[in-house]
Amino acid sequence: MGAITALPADGVPIGELSRRTGVNIETIRYYEKIKMLPPPGRTAGGHRVYGPQEARVLAFIRRGRELGFALDEIRALLDLGGPGKASCAEVRAIAQRHLDDIRAKINDLTKLERLLGRTVARCSGKKAPDCPVLDVLDDRYGGRAV
Repeated sequence: MGAITALPADGVPIGELSRRTGVNIETIRYYEKIKMLPPPGRTAGGHRVYGPQEARVLAFIRRGRELGFALDEIRALLDLGGPGKASCAEVRAIAQRHLDDIRAKINDLTKLERLLGRTVARCSGKKAPDCPVLDVLDDRYGGRAV
């Protein structure tokens, strides 16, 4: 995704913000609803109008999601003041917890890869009453190959 283009000082409607940021309109509305994105200004007709600050916060949220941060983690980062204002120690603590979670998931996936690799290697591919792959998935065996 490319850089967000500059927004006019008088703001843009939600569709234009969506196009410029690559964030779906419904997602923008959801972020407003859960108060992650500040409420935008409104035209005399009641239409949302977004300026550079809203675009920056939206880009911050989008990038955080791309990096796998949960919305609660992104909210915590925004509550610390957002880009350029947060305490580095507090931000580091949130990022470290996220990194620990990623490493735990990688460890779990590595174990899963080994188990599935061994199971697939045992499978002859022929019709048989016992299939090692199905046995691993069958709850009768607690998810373990028998």
